Amino acid sequence: MRLEGKVAVVTGGNSGIGLAIARAYREEGADVAILGRDPESLAVAASDLGPEALARRGDVGRIDDLVRLFAETAERFGGVDVVVACAGLYEPTPFEEVGEEEFDRTCDVNFRGTFFTVQAALPHIREGGSVILVTSTANTAGVPGLSVYAATKAAVRSLARTLAVELQPRGVRVNALSPGMIDTPIFDRLGMSAEDRSRLENAMVGQIPLGRFGRPAEVAAAAVFLASDGSSYVTGAEIPVSGGLGQV
Repeated sequence: MRLEGKVAVVTGGNSGIGLAIARAYREEGADVAILGRDPESLAVAASDLGPEALARRGDVGRIDDLVRLFAETAERFGGVDVVVACAGLYEPTPFEEVGEEEFDRTCDVNFRGTFFTVQAALPHIREGGSVILVTSTANTAGVPGLSVYAATKAAVRSLARTLAVELQPRGVRVNALSPGMIDTPIFDRLGMSAEDRSRLENAMVGQIPLGRFGRPAEVAAAAVFLASDGSSYVTGAEIPVSGGLGQV
């Protein structure tokens, strides 16, 4: 029970990696609050996490939703120890086809949403707290179609470095968690056919040293480490969970 007595907030905790992290935190003894936009997946996640968890519908692009989330979490559990900014948007588009709406939408969720998630959390984070910003191995890779997505994830990585220094006087550690190719529902939301998805997986697996896609639970295991006292001397770091993609 590495997180017993801790209170964790996970944005994007209603599906995929976010839900896996929230689930792992509950299993390790933490009280958990999650934020998600989709009411159906949020209801399923709330049932999965149990009645002790706090599940709220909201958008990280709306500061009022974030302020309300952390205020309610602190009121219910007495404070916040762990913040995981996991809400993200992935819309691959060729550079010349990116429009203003898509650009703003991706930036609002991936970078602006992450920035203001941490800011809204600050009044409630207790000394010794841990902030985990979920970025991506795409933040250092040149991948066609990911110009906006990769740029926002690079901004998140940079933010983790800055906040690690700026929040240190408050006793708060800040790190980045960088997933590679993880098997999540995001591929279903892209509207990919089973055939297209199989082609993508086959093409990508050849580039991954471990020879497979990762599982959300494997990312969650790293998130547990960063949230726990076992990482008390780790801040400003980026931990890749990528099967070696981009690392070797």
